[in-house]
Amino acid sequence: MATQSVPSAFVITPEAFLAHWQGHRRLTRRAIEAFPEDQLFSFSVGGMRPFGALALEMLGMATPTVRGVVTGEWDQYAAGEDRSRAEILQRWDETTEQLESLWPQIPPERFQETMTAFGMYKGPVYELLLYVIDNEIHHRGQGYVYLRALGIEPPGFWVRD
Repeated sequence: MATQSVPSAFVITPEAFLAHWQGHRRLTRRAIEAFPEDQLFSFSVGGMRPFGALALEMLGMATPTVRGVVTGEWDQYAAGEDRSRAEILQRWDETTEQLESLWPQIPPERFQETMTAFGMYKGPVYELLLYVIDNEIHHRGQGYVYLRALGIEPPGFWVRD
């Protein structure tokens, strides 16, 4: 009979993992706040999607991914249709609270399990979660390019509090 062993040491604890992600989320929130309302869903550079659409994608991935990790049930991915900065920021704050509530429900051994997110992305849970963070960082970088192109200084990328 095979048993699954839980690693005795982690490079990072689940609590530190979430704290790291929430630091990125605070920074991304500041980038959303800095973006001009009238440009949020219209301004783009080089054919990339507007920053509002990217923010909606980030929102559509965060809580559904963690909820899927907790429950094993994966909702259909949906980015949403919010069209104002205030609505996006409100959803961002709600998502932050949801992550804080859901995260402690992930058993430590689950991070090493393989799952299929949204019926198409298969991998160890820690990789699925890192992908969501990487995706956010990537899209925030696009937002920084947009802000600079609009003549706006983006928030310091190193400030995560």
